Amino acid sequence: MFETQSGRAITAGGPTLVAVTEPAAAAAATEIPLQVPTQGSREPGPHGRHVPHGPHGPDAGDGPGGPLAPEGILRRQAQRESAARTYARSLPIVPVRARGLTIEGADGRRYLDCLSGAGSLALGHNHPVVLEAIRGVLDSGAPLHVLDLATPVKDDFTTELFANLPPELAADARIQFCGPAGTDAVEAALKLVRTATGRSGLLAFTGAYHGMTAGALDASGGAPGVRVTRLPYPQDLRCPFGVGGPEGAELSARWTENLLDDPKGGVPAPAGMIVEPVQGEGGVIPAPDGWLRRMREITAARGIPLIADEVQTGVGRTGAFWGVDHAGVVPDVMVLSKAIGGSLPLAVIVYRSGLDVWAPGGHAGTFRGNQLAMAAGTATLAFVRENRLAERAATLGERMLAALRGLAGGHACIGEVRGRGLMIGVELVDPDTGAAAPALAAAVRQGCLDRGLIVELGGRHGAVVRLLPPLTLTDEQAAAVLDRLADAIPAASRRTH
Repeated sequence: MFETQSGRAITAGGPTLVAVTEPAAAAAATEIPLQVPTQGSREPGPHGRHVPHGPHGPDAGDGPGGPLAPEGILRRQAQRESAARTYARSLPIVPVRARGLTIEGADGRRYLDCLSGAGSLALGHNHPVVLEAIRGVLDSGAPLHVLDLATPVKDDFTTELFANLPPELAADARIQFCGPAGTDAVEAALKLVRTATGRSGLLAFTGAYHGMTAGALDASGGAPGVRVTRLPYPQDLRCPFGVGGPEGAELSARWTENLLDDPKGGVPAPAGMIVEPVQGEGGVIPAPDGWLRRMREITAARGIPLIADEVQTGVGRTGAFWGVDHAGVVPDVMVLSKAIGGSLPLAVIVYRSGLDVWAPGGHAGTFRGNQLAMAAGTATLAFVRENRLAERAATLGERMLAALRGLAGGHACIGEVRGRGLMIGVELVDPDTGAAAPALAAAVRQGCLDRGLIVELGGRHGAVVRLLPPLTLTDEQAAAVLDRLADAIPAASRRTH
């Protein structure tokens, strides 16, 4: 069982797990007071059920089958939207209210959201400091769209961001505001190092995910026929060398070094190396600290710019402000998005000034001057820093990982529990063969949704259940999340066997 802050015992659907509670940090106390919804609860929020206004009026369709009923909205979405839609397929809910960890659907059900906008919501939904920052810009009469012109809002954002960068980089940094998505910032980083070095090749890693535009896809793990040299990313459960641990990481580093230095290796001097401190979509695989330091040493010695993709790992998510901080690595380029916009679209690259050889217009984007996102981002960055939420994520994340590893001891279908901070993955496997079990993972995801918990899947085979809760997660909320997941896993395992 889990013991909550209030002392209430929550019984899990499995063996007794490690307790996750300690007195909540002062930062966690800033979480908006909101009752943890019971599994699958349909109680309205404190202000009553919200019915969105639409072309049919506020009261139209407030009943089964009406224009604003969730079934109708979902049906029209399926009819109108692209076949490329993703989350909407596995999470058939219509959110109408959200606060902190909790989402309320149009049908009145409430859910604990451990997707957090794919990691964009560092402070959860509608945090007061974020809303206050957005309202401040709206009420001030300031322009909302200014391309790349200087504004007080942009200046405040850049100042706060630089205050949180690794000091060695901040002392000599330049920033490029990109289009609104992380994938555009990846494109900018690749273009930057190719322009600065005059070279075109790229070093990337197996299992990587860097976005959905052409260049970002080239750097990602599944890309065919591109100018990218794919290097082994160390991991334990499925080590490419069959050994895992420090030995596997050392072999991965040696492979990289030997390939670059072999005159017959077929790899010309590359423009850069791009790496995720924790592979997120690749299955929540943290880079070993020593291995990441080796990548920094290898690239620095050969004049290869190192690009750290911190789109999902940044702003305290992994238990340090940036994922590279765990290893003490200072990259040449950092790719930042998601949480830096405080829930709104924003993406930037920050890089050493020596790489800044672009001509005017070398990279641009119409929406790179998003003032609301910059204000929300400044508020988020400052709140995470002032309330030490990265440290909070490290402490709570370790307790959650320990609890899940305790659960794994009683369930052979759990192949590995891994992660860093509040970026957590549970890989599900066939108990007999050890092969990845994507069907079981999908059943667990559905079981979690039925119990009022939103999770998503990742990994090479879609067999890793991922948890990305907000950094404001309280002890009681963490216990509720783990309880629902611990109930869903054995239930799904029984159904799929």
